[in-house]
Amino acid sequence: MGGILFLAHRVPFPPDRGDRIRAHHLLKALARLGPVHVGCLEDGDSAAEGERALAAVAASRCVVRRVKPLPLAGVEAVLAGKPVSLTAFHSRRLEAWVRETIRREDIAAIVVFSGQMGQYVPADFAGPVVIDLCDVDSAKFASYAAAGERVWLNAREARLLAREEERLGRRADATILVSEAEAALYRARLTEPAKVRVEVIGNGIDAAFFDPAAAVPHPALAAPPGPQLVFTGQMDYRPNEQACLWVIEDLLPVLRARLPDATFHVVGRNPTARLLAHHGAPGVRVWGEVPDVRPFLAAADAVLAPLLIARGVQNKVLEAMAMAKPVVLTLEVATGIAADDGAQWLVCPPDPVVMAARIEFLLAHPELAARIGAAARRFVLERHGWEGMLSPLAGLLGLEATGERHAA
Repeated sequence: MGGILFLAHRVPFPPDRGDRIRAHHLLKALARLGPVHVGCLEDGDSAAEGERALAAVAASRCVVRRVKPLPLAGVEAVLAGKPVSLTAFHSRRLEAWVRETIRREDIAAIVVFSGQMGQYVPADFAGPVVIDLCDVDSAKFASYAAAGERVWLNAREARLLAREEERLGRRADATILVSEAEAALYRARLTEPAKVRVEVIGNGIDAAFFDPAAAVPHPALAAPPGPQLVFTGQMDYRPNEQACLWVIEDLLPVLRARLPDATFHVVGRNPTARLLAHHGAPGVRVWGEVPDVRPFLAAADAVLAPLLIARGVQNKVLEAMAMAKPVVLTLEVATGIAADDGAQWLVCPPDPVVMAARIEFLLAHPELAARIGAAARRFVLERHGWEGMLSPLAGLLGLEATGERHAA
């Protein structure tokens, strides 16, 4: 049997952010099907550690450092009539490696993670091609434009990226989305949906790792009086930054009027200057990158995820649920996971008065918080294991799992 070519826009190690987590588990699932040859880009974030881990899994690999400045990618995109998302992730070296690997290794199938990497699939490749879009990126840029953010640029990106997403769907034997909601959105944006095979494979969670019994609460959160509220994520990602700023500037003043000792903890790498400016304000602590988010989740009285723009399934929510914590979130975040309001989490509109009242009620009834947290963990154990989530891959590729790990 030939090998599998796996293309990802980032090195899928370490699995410490949303896109890497999914790509990491996708790669592990593919390695059970056959030898995997990995082509990806890296941006200097944990590069050495990531390459060492990748070497232990991949039969061969090509990792290209992404150094192209965004303004240059923008100029190239305008001149070529392409989305910036494509030119920013284009590499002639990686393109050449893909063609050589297909020729040398008798590649049987190609799996593409994220739409930026579909440009590397040769038009003449005859084997199965599966593209994991995860979510509908073009809709995210359309949301930015609708919100008045760099309207011309984001509207252009949304339009051209939608065209590329449809092209990829027609090229692939199967196009994967992370939830039924994203799949429905993707189909609705296609000009000819009948020509695209759409499959849904959700995000999973390593519930053995995110286990409340295996984590010690962080002392900085466990010792102080008052409720401790936590948000985790990549903090230079615009929707995460926007959500945390909304909590700090709109929600927290209302909540602290009722609960003066309430503290909001922003936990995640690369906090923006706007977020850092709030560090040390009453009830606000911005931590930046931490070696392990579990102690922060373990010490939290509640986890907040009030994103106003959200695509797909939020790993941060699954992690908090696996840690048996009550999660308070907006409907935009809730659409990707089939949990129930009031049972496994609390869904609130982005209204500071309404959300503050619901958080206050939750914190005043610790037995309710414990019950929701326990139900949340049961939910992810039953519905969101990675192995079960990714089991359809073999059928989509026409391969059978061997139970072995194939590596160099």
